[in-house]
Amino acid sequence: PTVELRQRKKPKSSENKESAKEEKISDTPVPERTPKYVLFQRFAKIFIGCLAAVTSGMMYAFYLSAYHERKFWFSSRQELEREITFQGDSAVYYSYYKDMLKAPSFERGVYELTHNNKTVSLKTINAVQQMSLYPELIASVLYQATGSSEIIEPVYFYIGIVFGLQGIYVTALFVTSWLMSGTWLAGMLTVAWFIINRIDTTRIEYSIPLRENWALPYFACQVAALTGYLKSNLNTYAERFCYLLMSASTYTFMMMWEYSHYLLFLQAVSLFLLNVFSVEQGDKVHEVYKIYIFALFLGYLLQFENPALLVSPLLSLVAALMLTKCLQLNVKKGTFVAKIMKVINFYLVCTLPVTLNIIIKMFVPHKENEHMLKFLEVKFGLNITKNFTMNWLLCQESLQTPSQDFFLRLTQSSLLPFYILVLIICLLSMMQVIFRRINGKSLKETVTIEDGRIGERPEIIYHVIHTILLGSLAMVLEGLKYIWTPYVCMLAAFGVCSPELWMTLFKWLRLRTVHPILLALILSMAVPTIIGLSLWKEFFPRLMTELTELQEFYDPDTVELMTWIKRQAPVAAVFAGSPQLMGAIKLCTGWMVTSLPLYNDDDLLKRNENIYQIYSKRSAEDIYKILTSYKANYLIVEDAICNEVGTMRGCRVKDLLDVANGHVVCEEGDKLTYSKYGRFCHEVKINYSPYVNYFTRVYWNRSYFVYKINTVISFQS
Repeated sequence: PTVELRQRKKPKSSENKESAKEEKISDTPVPERTPKYVLFQRFAKIFIGCLAAVTSGMMYAFYLSAYHERKFWFSSRQELEREITFQGDSAVYYSYYKDMLKAPSFERGVYELTHNNKTVSLKTINAVQQMSLYPELIASVLYQATGSSEIIEPVYFYIGIVFGLQGIYVTALFVTSWLMSGTWLAGMLTVAWFIINRIDTTRIEYSIPLRENWALPYFACQVAALTGYLKSNLNTYAERFCYLLMSASTYTFMMMWEYSHYLLFLQAVSLFLLNVFSVEQGDKVHEVYKIYIFALFLGYLLQFENPALLVSPLLSLVAALMLTKCLQLNVKKGTFVAKIMKVINFYLVCTLPVTLNIIIKMFVPHKENEHMLKFLEVKFGLNITKNFTMNWLLCQESLQTPSQDFFLRLTQSSLLPFYILVLIICLLSMMQVIFRRINGKSLKETVTIEDGRIGERPEIIYHVIHTILLGSLAMVLEGLKYIWTPYVCMLAAFGVCSPELWMTLFKWLRLRTVHPILLALILSMAVPTIIGLSLWKEFFPRLMTELTELQEFYDPDTVELMTWIKRQAPVAAVFAGSPQLMGAIKLCTGWMVTSLPLYNDDDLLKRNENIYQIYSKRSAEDIYKILTSYKANYLIVEDAICNEVGTMRGCRVKDLLDVANGHVVCEEGDKLTYSKYGRFCHEVKINYSPYVNYFTRVYWNRSYFVYKINTVISFQS
């Protein structure tokens, strides 16, 4: 007993000494200055970081503007030549922006777009809902409300907004990496990798008005706000700010892009898995679920009761998870009932989302994205089809698997090796967290550098899961690399600049020769500095060369065609041809067309397939019946499609048509079967009967042949 008493007295004496020392230290005037110094240091760090983030975004926006000017000589061209640079679906989006500016009032412009019967023949469409034209509505309002018509041309205002959004995109990635690593040096490295690999991070150079170019900057802002919201050591005001920013950006993102709810679904899955690994963040995760529900509800109302949002897997998943959360309330832990509830909860999480989605689809009429499901069946080998549309989609580069050049480019810029290193360390650290949870060990609320447990931080767990899900999809469809690669840049930059990640590695290696914390701090600054200097030396001269190198977009044949249509064709004429060309005609002339380069509508897809028959081996009478069924007055045959020499075997338009029409039997070694008709696009150029009975050539140049469709058929020998 006496020994025990002595042992108890020793700590008291040491505590008294320490308290005495603290009292002596408190008498000195040094601590009065320390809080002010720390506050100034934090303010300087935040100020410099914010300045660097905003500067990076602005510099990138200016770079895009300068590169676009050099590439197209935009300022020295006429309006028609500028509009031709918008190709495919981009031309359609920009044409509606022009229509809104021409409307006598905003209300009248919106009404004409929602009841549009001047674009596609024999079809009235709600263009705002079908094509997600909210960016064009907002841009037109801003252009007229700010009085910009007296200062800047509409096309410069439009592309300026998109380039500005790309600057916000880069800034949001900067902030996300900064929040994760604690240093704005990670943000600078993120921006450097993003710009160097921009051929794989964005499609802004090829097609400015794409929906993803409008939407992804808001998603990046949402991810940045979510990253801050998930941090454990966040004060109340910062948490509220992140929550409000996340709510606003989630809703805006959903309004800008029709496929946004699929991306949010992947995010919801990532948050669900985060909730499994980190129970402490359960309340925050379910607050994010409420944001999803609210955004889906508002989106459904403002997108003219869009059924795609009701049958979305996002709604089914979030509703199921919130329902299972309610069943877990008021159950004491460790009891027999709690164990049974865990089993029921696991069963509901696995089955309830699918059940809810099936039930909703039974009561909600929808035809949205059925072609997408058919495409996925063919893509993964679950079905075989000769359908022209499905095979044509499979041949598109964005829907192919990524090429080796993609991985080679990421490796040459040192992005892919560091990303794999960071991902492996974070995954192994997360596995440690799982084993600790299984063994019943409690996790720390706040993780410090000394702990070396990067996998316990909730925002890190979320980003690792999210990037794995996005990467898995990007390995199947190359077009999704534009969503995945920016977050590869962000995660790799965070890792090499994070002292916690290096400390986690040193904990495993049991480093003793050098103090691990000191070495981690040194490497977190030295490694990104070396990477930055090497990137500067190798890639900065290339970027400067791109800005100084004069390029030229030269397409005189298309300019001549559009000029002829505006001068010679009647105002009520309807043109038929390839969907890509029809989009350009809609923009440059305003004339009505038979089809559009849009692939989210079954009727438009069927129209595209029927109009493409002009490049098949069918009779003049069949083609005439198809064109007149859509009230077409003029037919445009493109020499580039008719005489196409494709690099990918079996992916030329005429090859796909021959397969769909049974003129080529693929199972018999691509042998031609009998067809008593020649290829229409070749035969119609020869001007002999019966082709001249149905079609009269009225204009041609090196690339295009325009035929007037005869209303009165004259049979000549």
